[in-house]
Amino acid sequence: MKEDIIVKVGYDFKFNQSACYSCKGKCCIGASGYIWINYDEIAEVSNFLNLTIEEFSFRYLKKVKYKYSIREKKLSKNNFACIFFDLEKKRCQIYNVRPSQCRTYPFWEENRGVLDSKSIAELKSECPGIIF
Repeated sequence: MKEDIIVKVGYDFKFNQSACYSCKGKCCIGASGYIWINYDEIAEVSNFLNLTIEEFSFRYLKKVKYKYSIREKKLSKNNFACIFFDLEKKRCQIYNVRPSQCRTYPFWEENRGVLDSKSIAELKSECPGIIF
């Protein structure tokens, strides 16, 4: 399989996006958090799932102040998964229309610049596609 290496200015690592095929969703499972989604993305995912925006919002979103986050499913005490992560197939059910937060991982602002050894270890454990 061809390696697809992504390099972004300001980040101390590269990303091999072909690692996503064998990763089994490490970035989709773990501690609870927010999976932010904006209105345009809500419309795109709703259309993809053949649901109205209202149906999609009721089933899959939670409102956090003035923003929306995709719901999670609880797997165990401190372990959650995005509601769209298929636990059997180990992949995202809305991959082609996933929110920008998901599309841009691991190139998030908190991962920009020089990372300490603890941050590097944590990032590598979450994402096998990280290359230092």
